[in-house]
Amino acid sequence: MNSDRLSGLQRAAVLLMCLGEETAARVFDELSDEDIHRLTGSMAAIAHIPLSIKNSVLQQYMDDQQQSAGLYFKGNEFARNSIQATRSRERTESLLNQHTDKIESRPFALLSSIKPQLVADIIHEEHPQTIALILSTQSSDYASEVITFLPEESQADIVHRIAKLEHVSVEILDTLEVYLEQEIGKMVHDSQKEIAGFDRAVELLSRMKHNLNTSILGQLEDTDSDLARSIRKKMFTFEALADLDDRSLQSSLRKINNESLALALKTASDRLKQRFFSNMSSRAVEMIRDDLDSMGPIRLTEVEAMQQAIVKTAMKLQEEDSLTSDNGKDNVIS
Repeated sequence: MNSDRLSGLQRAAVLLMCLGEETAARVFDELSDEDIHRLTGSMAAIAHIPLSIKNSVLQQYMDDQQQSAGLYFKGNEFARNSIQATRSRERTESLLNQHTDKIESRPFALLSSIKPQLVADIIHEEHPQTIALILSTQSSDYASEVITFLPEESQADIVHRIAKLEHVSVEILDTLEVYLEQEIGKMVHDSQKEIAGFDRAVELLSRMKHNLNTSILGQLEDTDSDLARSIRKKMFTFEALADLDDRSLQSSLRKINNESLALALKTASDRLKQRFFSNMSSRAVEMIRDDLDSMGPIRLTEVEAMQQAIVKTAMKLQEEDSLTSDNGKDNVIS
């Protein structure tokens, strides 16, 4: 916000917000409905009045406000309260309705700019009714994504509560919105601070030669075993098995039965399937393909659990130094 670029309407909105709701209400009594609509629309777009703007618009109050860092407002709330303080009850109701329609502001607008999984992490411990209320303010596509990251046992209840929602007081929405904005701010800050370094370490180790990253992880295990375990898990995904050499894949396959492998391959990439199949006998491949073709709908959680079990087996072999990724060749197994 630049004082030189403020329009007359914006200056008037800043002035009234600095003077307070009661003064603004008295001014509204002397204005036309059209002017009030324009002013409240401008007010609703204001969240912070910088010190320079405040001094420019309120020169007569400069001495009292000199030490202030500026004024913070919930602009939409200020505009609504100012309208409510006007003397004519009938006119107040009409102005409020028109103001709400004009603003077209959606509660919790900040949520839509946050990753659904992060939002789910923030709200998952809230009461299902609170979660339903929050998600009801979002688009169906966004809300459905958030729900997929919430505990399965609560998903149906939340959808049911959303369907039953009718009217919610503005005060509840405002209070909840302020709380969420604070929580989002804290979580985004913390996650950026904590995850960036971790991901960087994983990327560096992933690019190193096998014997070097194994050595570093071994040393890290002695100083911070939890961190070492987290890094290994991040580096070693189910799809990463495709990068193992043939001998290592065969070592892993000897520890896995066909039924478990078929389940794990349900959502695997064609590249990973082919890497496994190229290290199995034609009879074993045919059996796996038949299992995959005849397999009905399976919960994604079951598939991922089996993939993780296989990854753990491979990780154990890796720790025993039985796995490498130098693309060597060996015999297929049946």
